[in-house]
Amino acid sequence: MTDSNTNDLIEQLRSENDLLRAELEETNQGVLALYAELDTQAEQLRQASDLKSRFLSYMSHEFRTPLGSIRSITRLLSDELDGPLSPEQHKQVSFINGAAGELSDMVDDLLDLAKIEAGRITISPAWFDMLDLFAALRGMFRPIVDANAVDLIFEEPHDMPRLYTDDKKLAQILRNFISNALKFTQNGEVRISACAEGDGEVRFAVTDTGIGIPEDLHGNLFEDFVQIDTPLQKRLRGTGLGLSLCKRFAELLGGRVGVDSKPGVGSTFYVVIPVAISAERADGA
Repeated sequence: MTDSNTNDLIEQLRSENDLLRAELEETNQGVLALYAELDTQAEQLRQASDLKSRFLSYMSHEFRTPLGSIRSITRLLSDELDGPLSPEQHKQVSFINGAAGELSDMVDDLLDLAKIEAGRITISPAWFDMLDLFAALRGMFRPIVDANAVDLIFEEPHDMPRLYTDDKKLAQILRNFISNALKFTQNGEVRISACAEGDGEVRFAVTDTGIGIPEDLHGNLFEDFVQIDTPLQKRLRGTGLGLSLCKRFAELLGGRVGVDSKPGVGSTFYVVIPVAISAERADGA
């Protein structure tokens, strides 16, 4: 190879190297621009999420005062402190009180969602007995059960250990499961049970003989604002947040939720939590 050919080859290699360097520099600049755009979008999403949480929290708090006034007035009317009411008037006052109660539950759901998304939810673990938890739930739902044809059955938890977790969060999960079961069960029973599962875990289940849920819908049940499209659901009001909050509360307690259901047979909603919540989870909530 002559010196001229060698110089031409070297020059060609230099030219190709310069071209590659320029392309690499252009690619690096594109990557940096992409990272900057992603950072901007992430900040915008964070601000939008914070704004939504603040709005939900503010709205929930602002709704509480008029709702409290409405419920207080309906109680005064029901007690006939300002004079007797006719049977029809009692019926109307009861309807108002029931509607205000439903709206109050929706507001509570929105406020809980805002607290969770803002990271302001707190976990307060303590030792407690499952019998006490079941007794409190039984007393809470007794007026509802007495007014319909569905049997509410609490199975006695035999040989079960005491739990160290947030009993209020656990009760809220089970309350939601029981409330849904009673809404979607026209006749039969709703059964609440607890049993040991795995190593150091407890499984609470709420089983009903209600309308059931198709399997293809199970995966979305615990997402925000999801409601099953059924004729019965259309007659019932709600935010679609109840099961989503159950999932989030269960995760805060170190557990998980799930469902087994078949249309026309019934459903079992369950939550599995540790017998004792970890110190890290309790402190970090």
